[in-house]
Amino acid sequence: MNIPAGLDENSDLSLYGYGNKADGGAVLVVDEKDTLARFEQTILPHMDAAYNLARWLTRNEHDAEDMVQEAYLRAFKFFSAFHGMDGRAWLLTIVRNTCYTWLHQNRAHEMTTTFDEEIHSVDSDTSNPATLALQSADHQILTRALEELPVEFREVVVLRDLEGFSYKEIAGIAAIPTGTVMSRLARARERLKKILCGQPKEKL
Repeated sequence: MNIPAGLDENSDLSLYGYGNKADGGAVLVVDEKDTLARFEQTILPHMDAAYNLARWLTRNEHDAEDMVQEAYLRAFKFFSAFHGMDGRAWLLTIVRNTCYTWLHQNRAHEMTTTFDEEIHSVDSDTSNPATLALQSADHQILTRALEELPVEFREVVVLRDLEGFSYKEIAGIAAIPTGTVMSRLARARERLKKILCGQPKEKL
């Protein structure tokens, strides 16, 4: 029997949709193959996107790997609640929540950003000067600049500019209003522009 990473034969597989323990220690396997097949088809293909988001939120490769593994275990556990939705968005919602829980427990000082969305204007993606600055920036410089942003700003930039989600999809993943997504994105791009303008040019 194929068992997801992080589990072994001694795990209580009933928690992960494999069935319930009956009297005498026997395990009744219910729709195991169908569940695994659907999970592999709809969720596993988005592992790169899951790692990408976790990496930018935690800013650490090893922490990101741990978050992705935890998120996949959660995703499998609650896979019965998945019914024909966007698998990538559903998974990244779990990844995002997993990372935020970890950040609250381990880096609470990073979660104190205050933001007044009403005072920030929202420009279109294509005409925003900050967006144009990001598009022309050196990749390594952009990476360093992005890592300087507060976590709330990093996630909307990653989800919008790197993963290509719509404002509405990001709002669903982050559990915030669409207007907040747009405002945070505008503010994040402005901050990135200022950081990039202050970065010294790399010597060839």
